[in-house]
Amino acid sequence: MTSNTKFLSIKSLIIWVVMAITFLSLVLSSSVNLYSQISTYRQSLQQDVVIFAEMIGRGALEPLMRDDGLLEEHNLKALAASELIENVHIYKIIDQSPPDFFAGYNKEGIAPINAKFDQMNALTQPKMTGSVMEIIRPISNGEEVLGYVYLRISAEALENQIGQSIMTTVSVLLICLLICFFLTLKLQSAITTPINVLVKLVQRISRQRDYSSRAELNGIKELDILGDAFNYMLQRTQEHMERQTEAEAEQVKLNLSLEGKVQQRTNALKEANNELIQTLEKLHQFQRQMVQNEKMASLGDMVAGVAHEVNTPIGLGVTASTMMLDRLSDMRKAFEDKTLKASSLSKFIVEGEENLNIIYRNLNRAAELISSFKQVAVDQSSENNRVFSFAKLMDEILMSMRPKLKKVNHLINVNCADNLVVESKAGPINQVMINLIMNSIIHGFEDVDKGQIDITIESINNTKICIEFKDNGKGIPEHLRKRIFDPFVTTKRGQGGSGLGMHLVYNLVTQALNGSISVLSEEGQGVQFRIIFPVKKIVERSR
Repeated sequence: MTSNTKFLSIKSLIIWVVMAITFLSLVLSSSVNLYSQISTYRQSLQQDVVIFAEMIGRGALEPLMRDDGLLEEHNLKALAASELIENVHIYKIIDQSPPDFFAGYNKEGIAPINAKFDQMNALTQPKMTGSVMEIIRPISNGEEVLGYVYLRISAEALENQIGQSIMTTVSVLLICLLICFFLTLKLQSAITTPINVLVKLVQRISRQRDYSSRAELNGIKELDILGDAFNYMLQRTQEHMERQTEAEAEQVKLNLSLEGKVQQRTNALKEANNELIQTLEKLHQFQRQMVQNEKMASLGDMVAGVAHEVNTPIGLGVTASTMMLDRLSDMRKAFEDKTLKASSLSKFIVEGEENLNIIYRNLNRAAELISSFKQVAVDQSSENNRVFSFAKLMDEILMSMRPKLKKVNHLINVNCADNLVVESKAGPINQVMINLIMNSIIHGFEDVDKGQIDITIESINNTKICIEFKDNGKGIPEHLRKRIFDPFVTTKRGQGGSGLGMHLVYNLVTQALNGSISVLSEEGQGVQFRIIFPVKKIVERSR
């Protein structure tokens, strides 16, 4: 099969790789050699500058001591014999004052230059500037500095040497590349020609499927190994094709009998699937029934607790009213017998006020408990939305759980704005909060005398409610935390725990409230639940 995709050939690859390696090697070696030559030329010129400056300084030492400028001018003219020196200045120091121009030399055809007093520190060593090199050296008599010599020489010779080195290096580089290119062509021809022959053989075999052909050997060790391996592969392929033809005939026979077996097993699998679906449906029904029983059991437990709680204020009210009736009967009898005294009447009035206050307080307390229980019971049995204050809802939940909570010393802190009013399903929220609190009391605070629960409620972007529930109990082990929301997962197996409490919480949050719940916990570090669910509206009323 032909393809329009263009690939890099071995011929091109060999040429490019060898030439690239050669070019990089030559360029690197030439660059290093050229850099070394240029550095040598530059150092040689710098040494010449230093030598010239020292010689001129020694020649100017005696005239500076005699203050004979004319003699120095005459001596400096001898520098014309040097083709490199362009300008020379002699500066003299007089009484620790700034140096003064003493004598100078300018090569014929070279314009004079200004004094270099301000560059004495910068030119203590030879400095290349454009096509010239400059230096300033002190003229000393022992430790006393009498003056300075400024020397400026031409760097054209250095530039010419550098140019010749570059031309020589480039020429050698090109010649080496041409020789390498010629040798590379010879190398790739010796390698690619046998490969091309082998490629054409492979193409012919793939088109004609004639596996009886064999590759010819050419004397190159690696290619001969490849040819032997290819011939062996052709032989194995030919034998395989013969066996394949025989196997296909047997496969046709097996297929005829296999279709019947597949049909039988397919029918058996369908029957097993139907039985599995029916069993799974029964399991789901049993699970829903267990969850409903859990909800009703929680509600019944709360009813019993509230009934016990209401019994106390009503009993006190009945006792106070009975006492009031007895005292009223005594007063009536005294009144009818005309033995009623002012002190007895005053005492009756005081006791009557006390009994009426007792009756009022206890009946009012019972009314509050009944109202809270009624609201919670209605919320748990109703799935309809209603507008409610979240802070008030939490107060009603805690009041309905008071019979359970007063038996323990745990502290429950609720952080919720008093003006947070939402429209949502209060029933699922009731059930979720009751289950979380009871779960912390039963499991988290086991063997804990005084625990703490923190419940924080806040709105998110006025479209969602976030409930963060934390306790400082013993936490949840890692192996249990991963399955905390699965049904029938409990640490109280055989001790009254059904394992449906957190599963019910998960279903209420995700299905009834259309929200999400996550848990963070480490063993011994308490537990944190984060519940987020949408609400129809959030109204923050002014206080």
